[in-house]
Amino acid sequence: MNVILGLVLFVLASASNANENLEEQVKRLIAANKALVERVAALEKIALESASEAKGERSIASKTEEEIAPEVFSSTNAVNKDSSLKRSRSRRFVGVNHEYSYAMLDPTTNINRKQELLLKRKQAGEISSNSVILGGAVTAIANAQRSDTDSKFGYLMRHPTSANQIGKNAQEAVLHSVQLNLTALMGDWVSAYAEILYDPEQSFGAGTITALGRNQLQLRRGYVLIGDLERAPVYAAVGKMATPFGLTDTVNPFTGSTVWHAFGGLSYGARVGYIGDNLSISLMAAQGGSQFRATQTSVRGTSVPSKLNNVVADLKYSFDLPSGNDDSLVLGGSYVRGTNYCQDFPIFHFTPCDNDNGAYALYGQVNWGDWLVQGEFAKTLREWPGTMNPNPPLDIYSASKVTSFGFGARRNFYLMNIPSFVSAEFSRFDAGPDGAPWENQDQWVLGFGSFLTPSVKLFGEYVHVKGFAPLNFLSGGTPGLPVGTTISEHGADSDIIILGVNAAF
Repeated sequence: MNVILGLVLFVLASASNANENLEEQVKRLIAANKALVERVAALEKIALESASEAKGERSIASKTEEEIAPEVFSSTNAVNKDSSLKRSRSRRFVGVNHEYSYAMLDPTTNINRKQELLLKRKQAGEISSNSVILGGAVTAIANAQRSDTDSKFGYLMRHPTSANQIGKNAQEAVLHSVQLNLTALMGDWVSAYAEILYDPEQSFGAGTITALGRNQLQLRRGYVLIGDLERAPVYAAVGKMATPFGLTDTVNPFTGSTVWHAFGGLSYGARVGYIGDNLSISLMAAQGGSQFRATQTSVRGTSVPSKLNNVVADLKYSFDLPSGNDDSLVLGGSYVRGTNYCQDFPIFHFTPCDNDNGAYALYGQVNWGDWLVQGEFAKTLREWPGTMNPNPPLDIYSASKVTSFGFGARRNFYLMNIPSFVSAEFSRFDAGPDGAPWENQDQWVLGFGSFLTPSVKLFGEYVHVKGFAPLNFLSGGTPGLPVGTTISEHGADSDIIILGVNAAF
């Protein structure tokens, strides 16, 4: 009996131990399953973040370091994830912004206010600190030109010489220009900008548009810009830039205003500015001597740019119109101490001047709903000595001040849901007294533009030019011709039809 009772007690004890072992195994299985679920969830999170990063790399890459800072991961994958994020961060800091590049490279608007444009885009969050933005633009055109005078085409979007157009009819299908730019934003205050230009149609090189001398690259603009509008409404820039003289913008989709051709300056120098809610002020100490466009002062009787002795100033004020929208009226005025209208006879670009010849400009612009209307006037303070040819029979025409003015309007609308516009503009260059062959040159432009994307514009224009007044040897003295004659011709008429595309990236 005792033996049987012992056996029973042994079986019951074994069963109890087995139950305890089974419970422990079940607990371990539950814990392992929980760990597996957590690991799967972590892997899914990593996969989603990797997909998001891949998508972000295809988008505009201008995010700050804080926006792409890594999350805290478990110790098992922290090292690998950290190195992956560093590689991702280096890619994100260099990117493209199509709309920003179009605005910076657009040769029709904000021509001499690109520094303000850069700072305002940064303030609006469209471009970010600690990033590099690469961009570019290509403009291709096809046109047909007609002149009523042999080899005298007054069209100014290419140099008006017989090396460009010959006869009474000309046609082109050409690359008008290619631009490449780089914007580097280093922290909140410092930016660097550089722009490379290829423009055989408007190059000063010798020969035709296929000559090597006209197929060169140039640094068109480049400067270091200091400013942060979030902290202070002021900025400073040093480098090569457009001078803040006049408006010089155009409502045309492609062809520049005659005012820009006459007074649009490009110079080395240092520029400071104030950007308020309504008031904007720009002041530039421009390099003296003969500069790249429209600015020149004498340096000890030479054109050597060895002194910082030219000054350009601009003041404009924006009035909010009572429409309740973003409609505005902008009025402004500018002054430059020295223009390139200072040479004696015969006139030739970049030759020295005995005396400086300053200029002033007044301009206005109205934005009202879908309408943009603008006008400007610019004039030198003194007569241009070289506009008087001392040789008969042209010696009857006295020296004249240089005047340029223009006005135009543009109407925006949608064509089959595509943002489009039509425009009309008149502008004049006046450099001689009444009756002189170089008296003036007028330009009328009717234009149409359509934006396939915010940075791709298709355009068409009809241009009529009355007069032929090229600046070089304007009043005579052309090499190989009698000094009492001039290639300028007041009665020469030209007509041009242009189709083209401007694509920025």
